[in-house]
Amino acid sequence: MSLADDMLAMGARARTAAGQLRTAPADRRSAAIRAAAALLRDRAADILAANAEDVAAATFLVDRLRLDEGRVEAIAASLDQVAALPDPVGAEMARWRRPSGLDIARVRTPIGVIGMIFESRPNVAADAAAICLRSGNALILRGGSDALRSCLAIHEAIAAGLEQAGLPVDAVQIVPTADRAAVGAMLAGLGGAIDLIIPRGGKALVARVEEEARVPVLGHLEGICHTYVHASADPGMALDIVVNAKMRRVSVCGATETLLIDRAAAPDLLPRIAAALAEQGCVLRGDAESRGLAEGIEPAEEADWTAEYLAPILAVRIVAGLDEAVGHIRRYGSGHTDAIVAEDQAAAEAFLAEVDSAIAMWNASTQFADGGEFGFGAEIGIATGRLHARGPVGPEQLTTFKYVVRGTGQVRG
Repeated sequence: MSLADDMLAMGARARTAAGQLRTAPADRRSAAIRAAAALLRDRAADILAANAEDVAAATFLVDRLRLDEGRVEAIAASLDQVAALPDPVGAEMARWRRPSGLDIARVRTPIGVIGMIFESRPNVAADAAAICLRSGNALILRGGSDALRSCLAIHEAIAAGLEQAGLPVDAVQIVPTADRAAVGAMLAGLGGAIDLIIPRGGKALVARVEEEARVPVLGHLEGICHTYVHASADPGMALDIVVNAKMRRVSVCGATETLLIDRAAAPDLLPRIAAALAEQGCVLRGDAESRGLAEGIEPAEEADWTAEYLAPILAVRIVAGLDEAVGHIRRYGSGHTDAIVAEDQAAAEAFLAEVDSAIAMWNASTQFADGGEFGFGAEIGIATGRLHARGPVGPEQLTTFKYVVRGTGQVRG
């Protein structure tokens, strides 16, 4: 069979599996997720060996790609957390009775078949599988060529977990080739089999998916995240938050990429922040005013305000106050995660109301932009659009709903 035929067959199998998952008991889907977690732990050595081959061949974003024993355990632990979450399938969102006597309920239901196209991060394969199983959706994974060996090894554990729980192994499938034509086939919908495409990766990947997809897309744009230090900020808190938001892990989409700081606070606070970041190896690129306040800041260009560095580089800008900070975020941000550090509650609440990003934070590091930290166990991505789902996409966000109407023989006059 050709690749095109293989992909169509994969879609048909996923559609059949989705029908079985839709009515599978919640405890059976939980059992599959827990079994997959246990098998990931049991097979850690094989997964790490496959990952080592991927890392050896990689030329970029190695931190995102690399696994170790701690990261494999974290992946397995996140699956255990997803297995323990309340099952959204069949949950009543609302229920009411009409004068006609009809009993109407709005009930959560799986979307169907999810196509996940992602780059670099092997953990996405496990997270996506667990979230789709928790929400009753079948899944087709297409990872990047740089993580293919790792993803295949992780998928083997997931498939074995499905088999142990008595669920169809076709409920989670993976494209076993790096051929880019497979992406095109998924974007075309696999003959109507795919209900939703979720891209997770760089700007080029997301742009291609949104331009070419013939099925709905749940977008995950780049994380151009801001931390704004208000004039009322506690200096110690501001220092801790900014350093953590940038440097905890520079390669995650929730890492702060631009620091905005009020003119009133900058003369005292910016030199301290700059020194702490420089000590950890962070390069700062700032406007003229910030360069006049702290040593070692390089000149920023216009492109720096829209850069997702995913590296120890931070753009810095001095602002007059809240309005200018919000204006900068509206102009340059990606709608992902933006934070304010402030003791002034009125200013903080205004920021939270005016910044229309998927996640708005007050006195917290943007590194908390993560499904696990939100209590979802894991996430498929951070949705930055305005329809269906925003922020971390967990099991509930991968359901839609239907209306269930119960009558007692009513006919309409």
